[in-house]
Amino acid sequence: MKFHDPRVLSLLNASAVTAGYIILFFFSSWILYPASLEGFAMYGMLFVTGGLLFAGTYFFFRYTVDKFIYSRIRLIYKSIYSIKTQKTDRKGIRSNRNILDNVEQEVTDWGEEKQKEIERLKQLEEYRKDFIGNVSHELKTPLFNVQGYVSTLLEGGLDDPSINKEYLRRTEVSVERLIKIVEDLGEIAQLESGQMYLNKVRFDIVAVTHEVVEMLEMKAHEKEIQVLINQPDKTMWVHADRDKIRQVLTNIIDNSIRYGLDQNGRTKISFFDMDENILVEVTDNGIGIDQDDLPRVFERFYRTPRGREVSGKGKGLGLAIVKHIIEAHQQTINVRSTVGVGTTFGFTLRKA
Repeated sequence: MKFHDPRVLSLLNASAVTAGYIILFFFSSWILYPASLEGFAMYGMLFVTGGLLFAGTYFFFRYTVDKFIYSRIRLIYKSIYSIKTQKTDRKGIRSNRNILDNVEQEVTDWGEEKQKEIERLKQLEEYRKDFIGNVSHELKTPLFNVQGYVSTLLEGGLDDPSINKEYLRRTEVSVERLIKIVEDLGEIAQLESGQMYLNKVRFDIVAVTHEVVEMLEMKAHEKEIQVLINQPDKTMWVHADRDKIRQVLTNIIDNSIRYGLDQNGRTKISFFDMDENILVEVTDNGIGIDQDDLPRVFERFYRTPRGREVSGKGKGLGLAIVKHIIEAHQQTINVRSTVGVGTTFGFTLRKA
């Protein structure tokens, strides 16, 4: 029995009032008119008046509870329900007999949901602060370089043939870096907003990988890193945007070379048939990534402390773009790594 049900509450109150009336009736009759207790007329009157009192009390309590208490509880329930579901089904709410049970559950769920939302907003605020700080840092370096070179040229360096062309060249490099940062940010913004169009075609992912490896051959040769392609037994056809996936492979393989061992380094690309998808894995024996840094490697501008020590050229945007491109294909990308052992990036593509 649910004692907060309005019908139960009204029944209990009506029963208590009627019982009190009957006790008072017998007590007063016994004191004032003891002879009346022996007649049937007195019991008939008690039955009628008691029944009327019970009915009147029951409906009075029902009306009071519904009018002044449950109507306000329903309003609270309706507000919470509407916020959670964006619906305003008043009829459904009014007809609910277990309104207090629902309100209690809704308030509990709503409170937990809002607490999670608060935690998420706190994380987003921290991410926003980090993002602004990282953007400022990445833009500040090339801007200061440009300012320094231009100031030197304006102060007389322009007439000095030993430095004028070199400083102009360095200025051009810094400007190109700024342009690349802005372009990458624009690309990420398009990917996040879903405005980037994907030109999906059928192509051989292994063949595209060979193209990327050939393009990065000189960089790998400079660091004496061997790039190996684990050639599958059959052609690996996928359905995706060829240029975007080429960009994904370029960013991942370039990272494996950049943070690989300067000598005896190795990067291996493997392909696996996963029924509906093709899994591509890029494994290296480089410096590795600390476990605390792994959850953040796909964040914009985020670079691990070890990564900054090894190379100061990265912008921290490549892996963010990679993640958005793969997710735009409705596929997944993951990373696993051990410090001092190496790192493996793996992503899936829809099989053609």
